[in-house]
Amino acid sequence: MDLTLLVPADRQVIERYAASGFRVSGVIYRGPVLVFPDRTVPWEAAAASAVTSESLAPVIEHGDVQILLLGLGRAMSRVPGALRKALRAAGIVVEPMDTGAACRTYNVLVAEGRHVAAALIPAG
Repeated sequence: MDLTLLVPADRQVIERYAASGFRVSGVIYRGPVLVFPDRTVPWEAAAASAVTSESLAPVIEHGDVQILLLGLGRAMSRVPGALRKALRAAGIVVEPMDTGAACRTYNVLVAEGRHVAAALIPAG
């Protein structure tokens, strides 16, 4: 699905998402990704069950994230309490949702200048 470009040129924008991956700021990524306003990197979590404190360590280490949008494929699932607590201890609020909603929400929030990141699993 194509997404409307809302984000300034110096920030990462999610342009497309599909069952195989994402196009972020003109670069195609196969599989899961972590999207920050300043960069996008491949992510090791291929399923909701693989989302852990360890797999989200790059988000915590980034140091400038207040909101983490967790795109879990076609359906939303709950975030385990221990993971939510670990992120909260780092000053990060996690919002789980389906991947399409996470992509759209990320673009809006980054355009507003919010301290946001997205952890995205393809909607396959």
